[in-house]
Amino acid sequence: MNSYKNPLEERYSSEEMLYNFSPENKFRNWRKLWIALAEIEKDLGLNISSEQIQELKDQAENIDYGKAAEYEKKFRHDVMAHVHAYGDVAPSAKGIIHLGATSAFVGDNTDLIQMRDGLLIVRKQLVNVIKKLSDFAIQYKDMPTLGFTHFQPAQLTTVGKRATLWLQSLILDFEELEFFLETLRFRGVKGTTGTAASFLELFNGDYSKIKHLDKELSARFGFPKVFGVSGQTYDRKIDAKVVALLSNIAQSAHKFSNDLRLLQNLKEIEEPFEKNQIGSSAMAYKRNPMRSERIGALAKFVMSLSSSSAMVASTQWFERTLDDSANKRLTIPQAFLAIDAILLIWNNIMDGIVVYENRINKHIMDELPFMATEYIIMEEVKAGGDRQEIHEIIRIHSMEASKKVKIEGKENDLIERIMNDNSLKMEKSKIMEVLDPKNFIGFAPIQTEEFIKNEAQPILEKYSSEIGLEAELKV
Repeated sequence: MNSYKNPLEERYSSEEMLYNFSPENKFRNWRKLWIALAEIEKDLGLNISSEQIQELKDQAENIDYGKAAEYEKKFRHDVMAHVHAYGDVAPSAKGIIHLGATSAFVGDNTDLIQMRDGLLIVRKQLVNVIKKLSDFAIQYKDMPTLGFTHFQPAQLTTVGKRATLWLQSLILDFEELEFFLETLRFRGVKGTTGTAASFLELFNGDYSKIKHLDKELSARFGFPKVFGVSGQTYDRKIDAKVVALLSNIAQSAHKFSNDLRLLQNLKEIEEPFEKNQIGSSAMAYKRNPMRSERIGALAKFVMSLSSSSAMVASTQWFERTLDDSANKRLTIPQAFLAIDAILLIWNNIMDGIVVYENRINKHIMDELPFMATEYIIMEEVKAGGDRQEIHEIIRIHSMEASKKVKIEGKENDLIERIMNDNSLKMEKSKIMEVLDPKNFIGFAPIQTEEFIKNEAQPILEKYSSEIGLEAELKV
């Protein structure tokens, strides 16, 4: 307890994502890359024995982190520290570990593996949020609710239709994620400055063997695409792009969390509140939207990281500089860990979200009389009235009713005033009929159905095997 601990690890992120960016996973991938490099080099005719490769495989998970730390302190070089630590436990293969490669061979390729695998975790979480939002939207597609512009009451929408707005943002992010995964390239085997000069002598100038090594190693690690050219490192634009993608997801999540917090203040929709949960240490009655606020806090953090990766990508010198390294160690993992936490919270909210229909209806009926006036004016004109005279009558009644609500704090009595005005000819029964909120929701229900069918359902069908996610909060 006497040293700093990252809250993402202690409080928020999943074990799956934490492992993906763990030292254990990182250094195991380094060794997998060294083994694959040696195997392919052997297949291409280099003097590497089967026994050497077998020893590398046998000792792949025997990582002495203490010894590696000693070597790094001595060499001030993390890759060479692990080359020596690996060589200590696989002495027959010591001379062929990392043969022809540069540090970026294990460093950059592992970064790309972790980014890809991290996005696969994010994809699974997104699929589950999309599923839960879709179900919610369909369940409440017909339930009228006040629409808001400028956070002022506007025309009605439905609870389900509003959910499609959250869903649409997330689907745009999902499409971007899919495109990123489809086009993600592996660094592969490029040499010290990207020219593969270190392999020129190893393969006696046979460029076809170098190309084979590059493509075969990339394919083994699940990357059908490989960078055609590079400097020492893969293009740092990749880092900027992936963090921008995560930032976009954070933006969508923050929008949802803001809306939910506003709705919870209106007492219309509420995030889960557990039996023993405490909202305030002083005010025992409070039900603070802790989950939504946590999404907002983490989302701001992720959005702030996008500028960091952009600055790194834009300030690399020639074939590479090392002023990216410390930044990448912080930015990339933490952006993934924070998005992981955000999506876990979002899933958790959707598992227990509560809709208060009576409260929603009360707010509608507070405002609906004003919305109904346009229809009443039209009906009065149809009955033979003068449009300008009727408009003035309705305007005066509206102002008086508004005064009752705002100044006197009383109920909206506009409809009662209109019904008691003998100068108006519209049948009283028609006035009451028009006050059905479903007359004011337009095509919201069918729009909701169509959107789920055309936009969400194809994703859910494609990734049906990923649906079903436990979304418990750590704290």
